[in-house]
Amino acid sequence: MKALFCYPVKGLSAQPLGRVELRPGAGIPNDRMFAFARPDGRYRPGTRDGLPKQEFFALVSDCRLAGLDTHLDPETDVLTARVAGHEVLKTDLTTEDGRDTAVRFFTRVLDMPSGAAPLFAREAGRRFTDAAAAGDGPMNWLSLVNLASVRDLELRTGTVVDPMRFRANILVDGLRAWSELDLTGREFDLGDVRVRAVHRTKRCAATEVDPVTGRRDLPVVSMIDRTYGHRLMGIYLEVLGAGVLEKGDEIVV
Repeated sequence: MKALFCYPVKGLSAQPLGRVELRPGAGIPNDRMFAFARPDGRYRPGTRDGLPKQEFFALVSDCRLAGLDTHLDPETDVLTARVAGHEVLKTDLTTEDGRDTAVRFFTRVLDMPSGAAPLFAREAGRRFTDAAAAGDGPMNWLSLVNLASVRDLELRTGTVVDPMRFRANILVDGLRAWSELDLTGREFDLGDVRVRAVHRTKRCAATEVDPVTGRRDLPVVSMIDRTYGHRLMGIYLEVLGAGVLEKGDEIVV
């Protein structure tokens, strides 16, 4: 296993992890626990239904978010944002004033019209993952990308594809290219954690955005489609057994 990531705020920066404790049916702690929802959408505070990604501000339609280097302290819920190394936001999301500060900041970042502002979204026990629209179980799935598949895409298209474009929780190496797609329905071990591959991941326009520059510069979805006849990259996993997942652990199929 090459890398582990958490994305505390939907659409914002990845945060690398060295290790993470997992339990059955649950996702990575703090992953997609916050989001900023569209004011004219279906999200309202107290919503318990899973909603599709289009209801939130995310890279699929708001690529300027990638220009921010953000970090959420999991102990304090203090969110910071930097641009070109300069701190432009530091706010405590546990307080009403802090949440209001974050909303005002992202209103400017997203260049929203006068009188409009994103809705700060957090619901206890819920995650704003892309799979959440499929139900309460899927919102806790982990996402995995096989680096060999990314390299194969690069080789066949003559491009450089940063695997961070796919915003996966887990990056693995050592599998044959695209063999992960054949694992659907099978159980296997990630380190000492038992998981089941439950779904292939269909990709969207968010992958077109360079995670460093924030520019929409590479038609990743159409590249995959033209090359392989599908729009898949990676799989979703359901956690079956409690355990600790660590960077460097082996994947045993």
